Amino acid sequence: MENIVLYAIGGSAPSRAVLLTLKALNVPFEYKMLNLLAGENRTPEYLAINPHGTVPTLVDNGEIFTDSHAITTYLVDKYGSDDSLYPKDLVQRAKVNQFLFYEATVVFDRTFIHISKAVFNNNNVIPWAKIDAIYKVYDSLEGFLKVHPYVTGEQLTVADFSLVATITTLFTYAELDAGKYPKIAEWVKRLEALPYYAEANGVGLQQYKDIVKSIGFRILR
Repeated sequence: MENIVLYAIGGSAPSRAVLLTLKALNVPFEYKMLNLLAGENRTPEYLAINPHGTVPTLVDNGEIFTDSHAITTYLVDKYGSDDSLYPKDLVQRAKVNQFLFYEATVVFDRTFIHISKAVFNNNNVIPWAKIDAIYKVYDSLEGFLKVHPYVTGEQLTVADFSLVATITTLFTYAELDAGKYPKIAEWVKRLEALPYYAEANGVGLQQYKDIVKSIGFRILR
């Protein structure tokens, strides 16, 4: 019997990407929610598992993984009944990897994290340039979704999980205009229709939005 433990927080988009994958695969796991405000990610016990002090962390029978993209692809390779969420075909796998890297480097690292860190560090006046960067991401994603229902083509993959978790979090700061971005709106609705979406992404997303609302922010044009 496999022993999988996920250390995460609901408000974390990368944590939610892993949750979506675990739920899609119907893999049993122990869910350990960390309280970052109480410093549970900086305890000696947690740092012994993940020296970065970040979430998510997945422990599978003693093997430790500390990046959501590595975790989601590993889970499909090991536990998937088929390879649809992370195809073994080299061309299709490269397309999935392409969007995983795009989410990691452009959407999350260059766009989301700078705004989120500022807000949570009481520097909650956001320059318009940072909001404009979000809309540039929307422009790109709308283009990617022009032809196909999912980001890599005709089937759902872990790239969709990774992107939808972060993109829907960006809606907190830059509301999506469905009239301007109809393909993104349709794609999000397609993901929301998954039976596990609300539990895996919706709950934590609302937690994040509620925290940001309680802190407040304004946009400096």
